[in-house]
This record gives sequence, structure tokens and C-alpha cells, in this order.
Amino acid sequence: MQRIGGELHQGTTKTGKARPVPLPLICLAALRWHRLRQAGKPDPAGLVFTTRTGRPVEPRNLNRSFSRLTATAGLRPIRLHDARHGCATLLTAAGVAPRVLMEILGHSQISMTMDVYTHVTQDTQREAINHMDRLLKRRPGRPDGHA
Repeated sequence: MQRIGGELHQGTTKTGKARPVPLPLICLAALRWHRLRQAGKPDPAGLVFTTRTGRPVEPRNLNRSFSRLTATAGLRPIRLHDARHGCATLLTAAGVAPRVLMEILGHSQISMTMDVYTHVTQDTQREAINHMDRLLKRRPGRPDGHA
């Protein structure tokens, strides 16, 4: 949903195709709970999140709500879109293959996923260096490190 020329418009993906978005179970549970709370309320546009009267949520209001939630949680101010970057970073740190990450984020080029949406964490850097330590560690009795 975005405001263009003073009016709200329900858009599609950049390619115009519908794309399923895989979600963790914790998110699915929250969405199911939300659906139960919304039961019986007007939903003319088929939206998941609406105002109390069933109208689309104003994008600026969503951003303000997100800002309040992050402040309440004691987080530094971030944009809602930054949560997408965080998701990519967490999945990368968890060892998710770049091609899988590309599909989850809906990118057509893997370079977009790796260059823009992932950030190397200090823990990931430390883990990489620990791998190097194990590879280079010499074992007693062999000059090349092999047992």
C-alpha cells in the first residue's frame, strides 16, 4: 500500500507477479491470532491489516507505529524496511545458502542479495577466523599439520 498523488494504491511486486513469502512459525502464529481478532470486521480490499473501520492502514501511520514499537523495545531508531536487511543478515549468519536467501527476498539477481541486503556480523567474522585457525593448526608429529 502506498500513497501516490494523495491517494492510497494497492501495488504489486516489481514484476507484477504474486510471490509467496515464507514466514517463521512464530510469525504465522501471530498472523493467525490477528485473523481471529479481525473476524467479522469489514475487509473490502482483502488486506491483512486494516484500520478499525476496515480501511487500509495509512503508510505513514504504519511507520509511526513501528517507530513507537522500536523505541518501546529500547532499540535504536530504524526504518521498517531495515527489518528486511536484518532478516537477510540473520539468515546469512545462520548459514542459509545465498541462493535460498535470494528466493526468500524475491530478488532476480544474487548480487543484489549479497551486496545490498547482507551485512557481516562480528560473530560471523570470528567464526570464519576460527575455521582458519583449525585449518592452519599444526598437529604434533607432522610438519604439514596432518595427523
